[in-house]
Amino acid sequence: MSLRRLRAGELIALAGAACLIAALTRPWYESPQGNLSAWATFGLAVALLILAAAGALALVLATVTERSPALPVAAAVWSTALGFLGTIAAAVRLVERPEHAFALCAGAWLGLAGAVLVFVGSWQSMRDERPGLYPPDATPPREAPPAGA
Repeated sequence: MSLRRLRAGELIALAGAACLIAALTRPWYESPQGNLSAWATFGLAVALLILAAAGALALVLATVTERSPALPVAAAVWSTALGFLGTIAAAVRLVERPEHAFALCAGAWLGLAGAVLVFVGSWQSMRDERPGLYPPDATPPREAPPAGA
């Protein structure tokens, strides 16, 4: 396990996951009945935001713990897709307010920022192909077969 393997993309995705988790604890809308949370108004969109945060956390965990780049690359692909879906869900909920809600609260903006950070960080993680993060393969090369055989 090495924290030195974390690159800028993973750190951005981790910040996005933290924003998403914080956003789900804050109110998203103001209405005449009081503040409304994401849990009370979202339905499926909450699941997409939770999956985006979980994808970013899985990306960071895979990058820190795995010795080969295979699992972190796969986690980056899934985290990018989930971050994209989370960004769409958060943006739709900013535009389409629940009934009788007249203002947006900080949770809505924090949720959108978190989803965008997960998407951008995961995308950056896929783009960063520095070979120095993982130890080189120590397998000796095989001999070529004889020319006449």
